[in-house]
Amino acid sequence: MLCSAALAASLLSWTALGQMPGQSIPDQPTITAVQSPNGLHAAVGHEVVDITVCSDSVIHVVATPDGPERGNHPHPWMLDARQSCPGAPFQFATNDKLATLTTGTLRVDFSLTRGNISFLQAGGMALLHEGNGVPRTYEPVELNGEHTWQTTDRFAPDATEAFYGLGQHQSGMFNYRGATIELGQDNTDVAIPLLVSSKGYAILWNTAALTYVDNRFPLELKFSSIAGEAVDYYVIYGPEMDNIIHQYRSMTGHAPMLPKWAFGYFQSKDRYVSLDEIQKIAKRYRGKHIPLDAMVQDWFWWKTEGDPVFNANYHDVAKDLDTLHQEHVHAMISVWGLLDPNSETYKVLDDQHDLVPGAHVYDATNPGARDIYWNHLVSKLLSQGWDAFWLDSAEPEEYWPHFGDAILRSKQLAIGNGAEYTNVFPLMHTLGVQDHWKAATDQKRVFLLTRSAFLGQQRVGATVWSGDVYSTYWGLSHQVPAGLNFALSGYPYWTTDIGGYWPAYEGKTQIADYQELYARWFEFGVFCPIFRSHGHRPENEIWTYNKVEPTLVTYDRLRYRLVPYIYSLAWKVSSEDYTIQRPLVMDWRADPEVWNIGNQFMFGPAILVNPVLEANATSRSIYLPESAAWYNFWTGDSVKGSQVIIADAPLDRMPLYVRAGTILPLGPEIEYAEQAPEGPIELRIYRGADGRFDLYQDSGDGYQYEKGQHAVIPLHWDDTNSTLTIGTRQGSYPGMPAKMDFHVVLVAKGKGVGETVTTAADRNVSYEGKEIAVKAGP
Repeated sequence: MLCSAALAASLLSWTALGQMPGQSIPDQPTITAVQSPNGLHAAVGHEVVDITVCSDSVIHVVATPDGPERGNHPHPWMLDARQSCPGAPFQFATNDKLATLTTGTLRVDFSLTRGNISFLQAGGMALLHEGNGVPRTYEPVELNGEHTWQTTDRFAPDATEAFYGLGQHQSGMFNYRGATIELGQDNTDVAIPLLVSSKGYAILWNTAALTYVDNRFPLELKFSSIAGEAVDYYVIYGPEMDNIIHQYRSMTGHAPMLPKWAFGYFQSKDRYVSLDEIQKIAKRYRGKHIPLDAMVQDWFWWKTEGDPVFNANYHDVAKDLDTLHQEHVHAMISVWGLLDPNSETYKVLDDQHDLVPGAHVYDATNPGARDIYWNHLVSKLLSQGWDAFWLDSAEPEEYWPHFGDAILRSKQLAIGNGAEYTNVFPLMHTLGVQDHWKAATDQKRVFLLTRSAFLGQQRVGATVWSGDVYSTYWGLSHQVPAGLNFALSGYPYWTTDIGGYWPAYEGKTQIADYQELYARWFEFGVFCPIFRSHGHRPENEIWTYNKVEPTLVTYDRLRYRLVPYIYSLAWKVSSEDYTIQRPLVMDWRADPEVWNIGNQFMFGPAILVNPVLEANATSRSIYLPESAAWYNFWTGDSVKGSQVIIADAPLDRMPLYVRAGTILPLGPEIEYAEQAPEGPIELRIYRGADGRFDLYQDSGDGYQYEKGQHAVIPLHWDDTNSTLTIGTRQGSYPGMPAKMDFHVVLVAKGKGVGETVTTAADRNVSYEGKEIAVKAGP
């Protein structure tokens, strides 16, 4: 019997040969390859393969079973080819066994004996290769009355790499190695076919078809789609994940700035029954001085779903919204793509044949249908003064005969066969609303909340929430890795229903166990890019949870003190393709210890967040990655990195650690995000390393920032000399304060800790836009 090492070597040998003992390889088809203007053109028998150099670090592969693609198969998630695949210099070489493309970063080998493709660093280190058998296969099928192909490609991953991304899923897995993931839109399950490897590359599987990513056999990574004319994918090389995401967004669209108020607290429940009720809730928040930025009107406000006509509980909507605005409270309303056949909007769409056949959903892939949806429904609400739209059920879904089906797979859409475009609806739905909104006004930034997403949707001002999840610790614990994989799918804005949606506690919010769960979920929610509570329960305001209300208020106030930090990170998202909610593998990819950690994350460059995901916990295990030091946010104590610790975690304290070298800007206490600060910005310095941070400011709304109306103040900490340099302000915008005050605080044990304002600063600085350097300590 073979020992394990010998067996592993034998398996690898068989894989390399593409055969098992006693078997022979069938005769291979004729394989040819020649240089093309943009890369390489090859034939494997009847199969045609084109490999295109999009950039030094991006390669596009398109393979068809019987010649060039037939018909028109648009990919609206990709930007114009001049942006998504501009090309780059390359060298072409060939010998008896290989045709090779080499860029400044990558080498691509095309086998002239098997027809498979290998991707390597230019220096020769292997990254990814297709299987050595017949990697690309095509099965002819008839779907929705059309001939198409079920397409598959097989890759051979190495023994240790980890896989991430692929949207958002509820398995609780972070590293998908050894798993099979279905990519089909569903409530709580988001399909984005971008897989990111710990080896420093990504595969963008370039189709909207229902797809399975299968690594059950660890030696094979298989992508299979139910319909398509080609095997079509991009390989993107980083190697760092930030660079992968930068290149992905350069291909599919950059994220816009959200309005500043959207980074405050959203108060929501299923459901408020009138604007009178919403006004009372908002007024109570203001009276109790609990920070709040948005109230949310969930469904059933309508007389008929699909029409902008309110039921009898609502009076003068525009006037009521104006009253909220006077209190500096914004309002979001739920609008569905699922329409009542009795609605006027549905009837117009039906008359124009702009519905999805056999469904109660408008065809968002049809420009005319998007026009009708906007003109007859959404625009009417925008004109009343609503500030944001909650585009619920954006997979889309039908309630009958069952929830959860990827319903477009069996439909015919304006863009093409629904089997080929199963997952595209949320992109076209949100993009249609954004395009019309921006055409109507540039004074109010787009903010949409939606339950689903697809490739390229980050270029819409839309946040995805994780869907209707259970109000249990199981539900909470599964949201953390779900959100982290979503971030690694290139989408920067994500949130959950704090407290969960489905009422496992039957709406009994006073139960102590549920209030504990709610507090833990709230603590986690503060450190999601968007901060929002929602659920199916009779009351859901902060004071509902009386046993933990002081804790909730503390964390709410902490979120608002962090607004200067968060809004500056939002600018990095738009200007640098940054990611705010960062799994540890993004910053410590070379450390195998972080590859399977899906219950900790960085919130920006500074704060290590460690949610408490078990009932009755008073401590939790934390891995502190490599750093000169980590500071306990609540106490100021410091510990070394590269170790596991057990951190105290009483109910009112989620463990937070801040990285040495951090400059953390904290604003004064405010009650809404756009409130003019009545105090200095506190700059907490966490010593042990040099540090940088760019403090971003603009008017908070509108698109003037795209025209250069914004300001950046560069901050630099020199740890050796204990000197903080506040650099010359770059840029300006209307209403920019001429003078700012900064309080510089060197964090130490018991000093510069927690959510409260530090009263004794190490240095007070009056800043008027010119560079100033201050010695802050010994």
